[in-house]
Amino acid sequence: MRAENVVLLRPEERVRQNGEPIASLYRNLGTASAEQVVTRALGELALTMAGLAVQVRAHDLANLARQLRRLQRMAENLGMISLGLVASDARTCLECCDTTAFSAVWARLIRIAERTLGPDRDMLDQSSV
Repeated sequence: MRAENVVLLRPEERVRQNGEPIASLYRNLGTASAEQVVTRALGELALTMAGLAVQVRAHDLANLARQLRRLQRMAENLGMISLGLVASDARTCLECCDTTAFSAVWARLIRIAERTLGPDRDMLDQSSV
């Protein structure tokens, strides 16, 4: 195969978010308290994702489905629609014992988590709500 026949694919995920859960926190708790709650929740979400990554790299599938469900609930509570849906899809792949599909969905989950939890988190900028 010649080099000019190789195509480098760079999948880019469209991330869907719903700002209402966080806006509701800001309305109900005020700016300072809501920022603390949101920051703590995002930190827990990032730690959960990191823990899942360690498990997947170690091929430790014990309670992985439960942790994916936890990630899904946390994402949904923060209005992170795409992250929650893909976590659910990964759990479904595990339950069906489809390792090929799980690998593909896991890669997608990583991409979405990076975009969602990356340094330019639009969800955190709710101070004007």
